[in-house]
Amino acid sequence: MRNIRVLVEYDGTNYHGFQRQTDNLPTVQKSLEEALGLLVKHPVTVNGSGRTDAGVHARGQVINFITDCRIPADRLPFAMNSLLPEDIAAKDAQEAAPSFHAQFSARSKVYRYHIYNSRTPSAFERRYSYYVPQGLDIEKMRAAAGYIVGEHDFTAFRAAGSHAKTSVRNVSRLDIEYMPPHLYITVEANGFLYNMVRIITGTLLYVGKGKLTPAEVRNFVNSGRREEAGPTVPPHGLCLLEVKY
Repeated sequence: MRNIRVLVEYDGTNYHGFQRQTDNLPTVQKSLEEALGLLVKHPVTVNGSGRTDAGVHARGQVINFITDCRIPADRLPFAMNSLLPEDIAAKDAQEAAPSFHAQFSARSKVYRYHIYNSRTPSAFERRYSYYVPQGLDIEKMRAAAGYIVGEHDFTAFRAAGSHAKTSVRNVSRLDIEYMPPHLYITVEANGFLYNMVRIITGTLLYVGKGKLTPAEVRNFVNSGRREEAGPTVPPHGLCLLEVKY
């Protein structure tokens, strides 16, 4: 038996998230398992590095699966792409150690949220960015971001419905890049809570709009009060960029 690791990218617009749903809704995992099952001629269970939500995209999702097929790893992406829908693509495949697991072997993940900040919207960016017409104070956003970096209890950035045993996470990087009209918020952490990146982004946007101060962000990072943080921004601006092992 072989353990195969595959790098996958997808446009999440038409999917109800990565994870297979019990009610047979379209998901990325379902599409991958169906394509791989046809390819290797046996049922396949796909492990993903993260369960991206409905509408969230990925450039660096990693999966692994067990198979006894003899297709060389370097040929698998071409074979997979002949069976996958156009909005999912296998980019690379490698033989992995028997102990490798796409989720549990990961050391950190990198997500990026794209904001289109302009007085007028873009017809071309609308599926992959969140449109914000207001002017933003980028330096105050960066100051607030500094209070989020580090190991904290991220209860204030945890949406209802999260089943994580602990809210403690270590955010090792939180970068804000502004290349008008594009604003990118990039977050790297050893793990993420449900909607954590989208709540961090909503909070930083509130700071940029003057609805919160950096000092207030520092206070509720410490207090863990979700009602004090910013809103959960829409999913379509979020992309899983990279998983590090």
